[in-house]
Amino acid sequence: MAGGVACSVDQGTGAPAVGDSVQIGIAVDIPEPWGGLLTRRRLEAGDPNAVPAHVTLLGPTEIPVTALPAVERHLARVAAAHLPFSLHLRGTGTFRPVTQVVFVAVAAGISECELLAAAINSAPQLRRELRFPYHPHVTVAQDVAPEALDKAYEDLADFSAMFEVDHFTLFSHSGQARWQPRRDFRLGG
Repeated sequence: MAGGVACSVDQGTGAPAVGDSVQIGIAVDIPEPWGGLLTRRRLEAGDPNAVPAHVTLLGPTEIPVTALPAVERHLARVAAAHLPFSLHLRGTGTFRPVTQVVFVAVAAGISECELLAAAINSAPQLRRELRFPYHPHVTVAQDVAPEALDKAYEDLADFSAMFEVDHFTLFSHSGQARWQPRRDFRLGG
């Protein structure tokens, strides 16, 4: 995830000032040992936007700070309505030539990710026009030299990992630092 925030802090309370906005994103983190490996591969590719490996459910979205409580209530309802599931990552794919992205493919758990993403996006504060249809994946190289994209594609072609997804995470971005986890939402209640 990448992005920024227009958010000031009330010096008296330390809380975000009313009327400001915050950049949020929602994702399934890739657990160890695979998460660290995929994150290192993205860094090695020279990706300037390298963040910990994840499957995005909601990309960077700016919302009013005052909407956060309602968004968190919505996310809790979404999580309670969806059961944990197995996610199988296998092999690589690319969005080239449309975008300069190489990713590790989601081989199983696609429909569960799609259903979660659709439910998350159903909140009025989170609805937005998407540039492309939702396609769950783990980005391992983006907007780097063609040779680095090719290397990531080839080096991870045999990658495989399977794990249980029992939660998703709401992240926020301060504009000053990297994306920070704000809250986990357990699936199935």
